Amino acid sequence: MASELDEQMMRVAIEEATKTGANGDVPVGAVVAKAGEVLGRAGNAREREQDPTAHAEIIALRAAAGVVGSWHLEGCTMYVTLEPCAMCAGALVLGRVDRLVFGTEDPKAGFAGSLGNLVRDERLNHTLEVEGGVLSGECGDLLKAFFRERR
Repeated sequence: MASELDEQMMRVAIEEATKTGANGDVPVGAVVAKAGEVLGRAGNAREREQDPTAHAEIIALRAAAGVVGSWHLEGCTMYVTLEPCAMCAGALVLGRVDRLVFGTEDPKAGFAGSLGNLVRDERLNHTLEVEGGVLSGECGDLLKAFFRERR
């Protein structure tokens, strides 16, 4: 069950997504937090950086690792407006993030339950607790508006 803190952190991710959409990237925002403290936050930057790996989750993970001084992000939660893709889900597992909270499902690329469930695959050395659907309407509306404008 999503907590008040989960919704608060998701609103920070929505802020990042909104800024990103204004820059021409798909509006996805991500936040890495520990005990309510934001360690990293970012929006998608694939277009701006011309980098296929510049997803919001990857950038936020890098920022959080820099703050912590380690790639081990135990005790952290990733908040992201859109269910992570396979690359980002794998990065969450490799970074030892404890929990994933996402806004809207991604039936075309999501790997936290939609197309696959990499973050909860028991064959891996680490799994995450997952909470989906947090502020899903607001998160989904950002994406719908972005793609509607491009059609």
